[in-house]
Amino acid sequence: MKGRLLISAAVVSLGMAGMAWSQGNSATAEIEKYREMLGDGNPAELFEMDGEALWATARGPKNASLQKCDLGLGAGVVKGAYAQMPRYFADSDKVEDLESRLMTCMVKLQGFDRAELSKKPFGTANYKSDMEALVAYVVGQSRGMPMAVPTAHPKEKAAFELGKQIFFYRAGPYDFSCATCHAMTDARIRMQDLPDLTSPAGSQRAYTSWPAYRVSQSLFRSFQWRLNDCFRQQRFPEPTYASESTIALTSYLATMANGATYQGPGIKR
Repeated sequence: MKGRLLISAAVVSLGMAGMAWSQGNSATAEIEKYREMLGDGNPAELFEMDGEALWATARGPKNASLQKCDLGLGAGVVKGAYAQMPRYFADSDKVEDLESRLMTCMVKLQGFDRAELSKKPFGTANYKSDMEALVAYVVGQSRGMPMAVPTAHPKEKAAFELGKQIFFYRAGPYDFSCATCHAMTDARIRMQDLPDLTSPAGSQRAYTSWPAYRVSQSLFRSFQWRLNDCFRQQRFPEPTYASESTIALTSYLATMANGATYQGPGIKR
């Protein structure tokens, strides 16, 4: 019943946005109203509950839970962890984002194979992703907290600089970069605003609303998925899941959002 109500609300709201567009009103304002309408009943909460259960369930070859996983604030501490990621982890000697860090814990604590975990990290209409459920749970525990991605370690600084280079790197059949769409103000593709991710204000607003539930897909989407989809739209080769390049790009975007209040999981069209 809840799902049907959400879908009905989405249809009605999208219809309102379409009417506003045809009448010359602000489509952006109508879309914001639509998001606010669904905000109190964000279906991401269902994924958060699944992720919380997975976090505490003994699984894998070692039959262990993730309750001793260190996300940067100490073993088992989830509250506020996402707002301080990506970050450097001494045990892996790497800068890791949330998804790569979850894989590290799943390999180390539960005995899963990293290559197998990387094969199907994103959900579909016929496949529920454990990784995305875990992501939903963890990010929900940082809601309302300030972004404070650390930058003191040399590898954190290097990740930021590499991510910045990737953001402005132009290639592919259309000679696109991330900056092609996200380095200007007042830009839009179809009815979707394109935030300026080269400015703190634009980065803060955009980054703090991801990961998010996508109404059009009826699925929760992680930030690695978001980057994967951006590369697809640029006609770039699909990046390796949780690769150094995607973590570096996340480091750049997350650091640019420092100081803002994390509002996710968000809800998208």
